[in-house]
Amino acid sequence: MQRIVLASSNAGKLVELRELLADTGIELVAQSDLGVEDAEETGGTFVENALLKARHASAATGLPALADDSGLCVDALGGAPGLYSARYAGRHGDAEANIDKLLAALEDTPEERRTAHFYAVIVLLRHAGDPRPIVAEGVWHGRVLHERRGGKGFGYQPVFFDTEYGISAGEIDDALKNRVSHRARALAALKQRLAEIP
Repeated sequence: MQRIVLASSNAGKLVELRELLADTGIELVAQSDLGVEDAEETGGTFVENALLKARHASAATGLPALADDSGLCVDALGGAPGLYSARYAGRHGDAEANIDKLLAALEDTPEERRTAHFYAVIVLLRHAGDPRPIVAEGVWHGRVLHERRGGKGFGYQPVFFDTEYGISAGEIDDALKNRVSHRARALAALKQRLAEIP
């Protein structure tokens, strides 16, 4: 089994990615379990931030590193919160405050203009100096609800509505989410890329 460090301290993300990688022979270890702090996300794009995080974790542990950067992009807000999704309300990781700010920003936005998508990019580095990182992306289209629905998931998922399945990401069962979410789609693309490498 290959041991890879996950360049994140987000417990929800670790659980989700471990489930999605269960059939790959990869043992995913959280960087916090190895004494590694989160990297500062100073990149100007999701890809840049994922690379910063992966290089930081790999350099600190000597292990291959997997990192993702993701966010919710709302069309009526010009793509916000986007890159700043985790700290939209000011404090990193305060999901409730982030949701409250998002709902307030969209308060007068009609239903047809509440379209949004989750975007995820996943980066895999074989080592800290890897010049050819494997990069994969995934998108999950939907719209922003007027209020929270469901108690599953994390981040903005209780207010994200999957228009194809007619359910919020906070209500969706794990098996379906592990097929349709932005992170699941990015990881599926990553697994495909790994299968193509000789």
